[in-house]
Amino acid sequence: MHPTLSTLKALITSQPFKRSQLGLFQGKTKQYGNNVPFSRHKTRRTWLPNVQRKRLFSDSLQRFIRVKLTTRALKTIKKKYTSVDNYVFSNSSSTISHEGMRLRLMMRDAIATKAWAGETREDFEKRKEKESVKAQKQEATRERVREVKRVGLGKMPTLEDARKAREAAVGALRTSSGSPSASFKPGQILAYLKQRKEDQRTLLRAKSFTNVV
Repeated sequence: MHPTLSTLKALITSQPFKRSQLGLFQGKTKQYGNNVPFSRHKTRRTWLPNVQRKRLFSDSLQRFIRVKLTTRALKTIKKKYTSVDNYVFSNSSSTISHEGMRLRLMMRDAIATKAWAGETREDFEKRKEKESVKAQKQEATRERVREVKRVGLGKMPTLEDARKAREAAVGALRTSSGSPSASFKPGQILAYLKQRKEDQRTLLRAKSFTNVV
């Protein structure tokens, strides 16, 4: 299951430093310490990241986008990835945070809605359908690998795993219902998770499931 823009709007990950969800902070967060004068009477203080507002050009969107980002993230984009597109597609969701995921989805949708040179509308629709099935199979494979590793290590699911699964289910149900603030009963969430697991098993048993990493 891929996240969508409506899912991200309805569900922002709760973190101690929530400001980092509104920009590309690359793991930088508020730091805590003490001011220590000559008298050694310590006073608590904090250090905030060096956050700047910049306009960066996106190759996928073909326009400038205005983002908040730390100087560390800006240096990484310019020195290592050369473009903001490569940065948001190459890093994990925990690194690029909510704002990075929002940009990634915008760029992904822009790429997906563009037809190739000389491609007909029918061929375009078939290609989109194949890409959607492939993405679902990749997600099912990743979840299956994580489950096998967990069972092999003898670990039981934790409360954190259950919370993440519930949040993902609520986000998907809100997206399908078209209401970003809708609430669902535990039975509806459980039914969705069971159906999703069954769909993934069907995909993994499909004969066409080959060469998917």
